[in-house]
Amino acid sequence: MGYLSKDTDPRMREIIGSLVKHLHDFARETNLTHDEWRAGIAFLEGCAAVESEDRHEFVLASDVLGLSSLVDMLHSSSDATSSSVLGPFHVSGAPPLPFGGDMKRHYGGPVLLAEGVIRDTDGNPISGAELDIWQTAPNGMYASQDEEQDTYSFHGLMTTGDDGKYAFTTVKPVEYTVPSDGPVGDILRACGRHPWRPSHLHYIVKAPGYRSLVTEIFPDDDPYLDQDTVFGVRDDLVMTYVERPVSEFPDGIELSGKITEPFLHVKFDVKLAKV
Repeated sequence: MGYLSKDTDPRMREIIGSLVKHLHDFARETNLTHDEWRAGIAFLEGCAAVESEDRHEFVLASDVLGLSSLVDMLHSSSDATSSSVLGPFHVSGAPPLPFGGDMKRHYGGPVLLAEGVIRDTDGNPISGAELDIWQTAPNGMYASQDEEQDTYSFHGLMTTGDDGKYAFTTVKPVEYTVPSDGPVGDILRACGRHPWRPSHLHYIVKAPGYRSLVTEIFPDDDPYLDQDTVFGVRDDLVMTYVERPVSEFPDGIELSGKITEPFLHVKFDVKLAKV
């Protein structure tokens, strides 16, 4: 590999060397033409043209090609909760959300109470775990996509106590389409693919001494559960909403406004692997 210096970092040498080899093998295997090569360059330039602080087209391209999910699966711990795609819409610096806090606020839609325990792989609760939560609004858009939402709409950061428990109220997430008005949308249409994702809650879970986890949880009745355009669904990330009467809404749980209709309830425990 004469194009790499003898002082090149060994891991860089391995990755770049393999990348170049596979790119060249790909071109030979497909007999890539000049026009097709130019189309590929135009795709990359198009991604760069729409890339911004609030829109990450290269991440989206990785997602719809299945690369993001493959990397997740390669590095998930077999005895911990599976990781899943971060996606291009996470906003850092979410405000603190107390135990039982409310993310639904003034938004309409079915009330969802989500709760669970952050545990280690032996089943012990983890104290001081940080749970970063985010989701779409009822219109299927994340805060970073929607000028009508404030920066941290449907975002919250919760820290567990000694019992490892978390709980919050929100609106039932909805299925939505990934942005399809850019180069990634062109790829999806050219391949005859739809842009839909099943509804889900996003979690990033961190705790000292444990591997950080980026994941999502999905309801088992979503119509796109087996058709996720970014391949994010894992068997252990599928959960069930249970409808409960107003009389069973627990004390100590916040909600903006009075609950007058049955609510949805889900329990989902998260397991973290030690470093």
